[in-house]
Amino acid sequence: MASPALLMRVVASAYSVAEKAATIVRNVMSTGDLGIVEKAGPNDLQTKADRLVQMSICASLARKFPKVTIIGEEELPTDDVTEDLIENGHCEEILKKPCPAQYTGIKEEELVIWVDPLDGTKEYTEGLLDHVTVLIGIAYGGKAIAGVINQPYYNYEAGANAVLGRTIWGVLGMGAFGFQLTEAPAGKHIVVTTRSHSSALVNECIAALNPDHVIRVGGAGNKIIQLIEGKASAYVFASPGCKKWDTCAPEAILHAVGGKLTDICGNSFQYNKEVKHMNSAGVLATLRNYDYYASRIPNTVKESLVP
Repeated sequence: MASPALLMRVVASAYSVAEKAATIVRNVMSTGDLGIVEKAGPNDLQTKADRLVQMSICASLARKFPKVTIIGEEELPTDDVTEDLIENGHCEEILKKPCPAQYTGIKEEELVIWVDPLDGTKEYTEGLLDHVTVLIGIAYGGKAIAGVINQPYYNYEAGANAVLGRTIWGVLGMGAFGFQLTEAPAGKHIVVTTRSHSSALVNECIAALNPDHVIRVGGAGNKIIQLIEGKASAYVFASPGCKKWDTCAPEAILHAVGGKLTDICGNSFQYNKEVKHMNSAGVLATLRNYDYYASRIPNTVKESLVP
């Protein structure tokens, strides 16, 4: 049998690396000392978990795939990573799946990996643990083509016997796995949006959609999970603030199951290594009925947000 394609090896490794990351996230929380640092203000925090997880993910993947470009949220030195942070394993199940034909010839240097070590840091510090995700997005030709989302605290309120944590992964042209794909109730317009970065523009945009219900949660990864599990029909965030490491993995997984993620004006995101990190024109994402929501974004909102 031919050896697995590079993309499948990267995804299989990212799966195991994300599971190691989840263990680090839980271990830091269990010590009671989160080591919180304010970056740009009280809504932009970094914890010991952010730092350790990023070092673990970036060093583990760089060791296996040295020519891949890896871009992480935190600005950290890469030379002082201890061996206990390295994950060498991979998910065998992923390696058994055939790589989509359009990605079989990819070379290491053509891939860009976008890493958010702890998406939903503010919620992590406040004990809203189900909001927290670890995001590893894989891009090729500027496009998000594969992603891994780990929820370290999935099931954390389900009792002592529940398995804690889960890993969701997907590849364009193959599908997404690790969850039960569910559509939001037909005829219901349920919008999921930011919990801690609201503004007049964010609220104006949501009001224009005339939703039946609005869910406010932390973390881009968590919001995409709301879409693919049928708890929300649209993720709407009419504001700068989200960055490429927030959207790369979630976009790949959403697109792998037929959904769509763009900026608020309908432009696709680019994920090549030279691109600016900020998603200046916000986010609009749905599993189904994208055009319904896109057509209802007010022009005043679009004009206020320049890509």
